[in-house]
Amino acid sequence: MQPITLLGVKRGSKFSPNHIGNDEAIFNLTVTALEKMGCTVNICTENDLMEMTDVQERFIFAMAREIVVVEKLKSLEESGKIVINSGYGIENCFRTNMTNALIANNIPYPKSRIVLTDEPGDDAFTDLPGEGYWIKRGDFHAIHKEDVTYVESEEQGRYILKEFNLRGIPDAVISQNLPGDLVKFYGIRGSQFFHHFYPYDHNHHKYSSYEQINSATAHYPFNLDTLMQAADAAAIGLNIYIYGGDAIVDREGKFHIIDFNDWPSFAPCRDIAAPHIAQCLYDNFIAHL
Repeated sequence: MQPITLLGVKRGSKFSPNHIGNDEAIFNLTVTALEKMGCTVNICTENDLMEMTDVQERFIFAMAREIVVVEKLKSLEESGKIVINSGYGIENCFRTNMTNALIANNIPYPKSRIVLTDEPGDDAFTDLPGEGYWIKRGDFHAIHKEDVTYVESEEQGRYILKEFNLRGIPDAVISQNLPGDLVKFYGIRGSQFFHHFYPYDHNHHKYSSYEQINSATAHYPFNLDTLMQAADAAAIGLNIYIYGGDAIVDREGKFHIIDFNDWPSFAPCRDIAAPHIAQCLYDNFIAHL
């Protein structure tokens, strides 16, 4: 393999809610895998990157989330650097952007509305079928538990929108609640790697409240290949390579992707995933030599 020098940008702890150790682990395992491939890897934090006046490395892989850092990654790309995940892709995964992109690319997604929190409009909850709604922070990723909130009524939903507005969150995504099995997945665009599991079955604390809403997993049968294809299509539409997400599978085996993230922790499968991530990075960087 041709040796190359890379810059790796770690994710700040602010953007690793409940996953600081897990995010650090997948980053370090990826670095180790790249070094075994003969790459030289220089490492920096998000703060370090902001202080750099001249980034020497042409090839950058980043788990960054801070908005100013994402903007810098975008400017580095404009100057000719190759960045994975792209700063543009990271930005595309902010909730409102993600919702628009997935719908535009015909990815199965819950029926949703994007609203301004100060003026959501009289029809904010109109034509969203089913029972209950999810109110989700639109301008960024979820940082706090309250950034994704289930409500049983429009009245409760409007109260949450007011709370978002008081917190300085300008926009929100209101989505229908879909009954069914929650399936979490991790993937690497263009590769054969894809891992999925049912978080309720593993007592994943993050999802305890969701289980109370949608009940225990029924393990409805579904076509995994179709989910893999949809996830890769979503990654292409969002302009990212290393991804994870959540889907709801109904009793008929139909699924909707309800969340999609740039470079998650891969916690249940990181030892297997890291070499595939490293190979994805290497192949895409080498293609630009």
